[in-house]
Amino acid sequence: MKIRPEDVIIPLDVPKAFREDYGKNYLKITCESGRLMLFAGDQKMEHLNSDFYGEGIAPDDSEPEHLFRIAGKARIGVFATQLGLIARYGMDYPDVPYLVKVNSKTDLVKISQSDPFSQELYDFQQIIDFRDNSELNILGVGYTVYLGSEYEAECLYQAAQTVYNAHQHGLIAVLWIYPRGKAVKDEKDPHLIAGATGLAACLGADFVKVNYPQKEGFESKEIFKEAILAAGRTKVVCAGGSSKGVEDFLKELHDQIHISGAAGNATGRNIHQKPLADAVRMCNAIYAITVEEATVKEALKIYYA
Repeated sequence: MKIRPEDVIIPLDVPKAFREDYGKNYLKITCESGRLMLFAGDQKMEHLNSDFYGEGIAPDDSEPEHLFRIAGKARIGVFATQLGLIARYGMDYPDVPYLVKVNSKTDLVKISQSDPFSQELYDFQQIIDFRDNSELNILGVGYTVYLGSEYEAECLYQAAQTVYNAHQHGLIAVLWIYPRGKAVKDEKDPHLIAGATGLAACLGADFVKVNYPQKEGFESKEIFKEAILAAGRTKVVCAGGSSKGVEDFLKELHDQIHISGAAGNATGRNIHQKPLADAVRMCNAIYAITVEEATVKEALKIYYA
């Protein structure tokens, strides 16, 4: 069911002059559904080339433009990646809805060496200047917080500034929050994941991306309820995770949204590691479940069409 402009809750840190822009961006990024279908392309930096080249990965995925070809042909809510990639390819894909990932790091430095910290890559005004000069369809920004890291205070400060600055310009703010570091014993503990979604609410985020919690003996619906309640008006989306079978992925996605209460998904590898035609159909199937409330059976028909 589509939401109307008057149904959009506009945060009070959005200036009056930008409230209409915020409302339009929110409706665009959620395709008027209130749910987010985020196609994640930020792994080019986060995981280097490991997710893009090798056994089981389509040859299409070996070059960055594959991501843009998918985003340009498929039904998505928004394509999230670094500003540099958007600057190199955006001129050929001007109609794609973009989300600029403000910070990123590689996965080379392990927790055994140092707790994680992902420094912001651009001053926020640079992002606004890029949006205005490029005239691309930039709807929002994203930032990753490593909860429990020894650098947590710096992460939280930069995340807070990112959310505030996004709202000051009528943009949507999405936080990636991962409990990670030597102080974290179980990254997917349900209570800790709920703490992460509540933290996102405290920072004023519109959406928060978390890993789906896991705990032996707990059913899907029960295990996520605490995180949804803790987030309040901040909507929770689940990470797509590592590559898996199409039917298994779509069933898991359907349950996360329509049983557990997630407000969308952020999917990367389960889309872009496929050949272009398959990746586009996978996007469309995910979109159908997320935005159009399709069943798993209906989504599978889209993928295998």
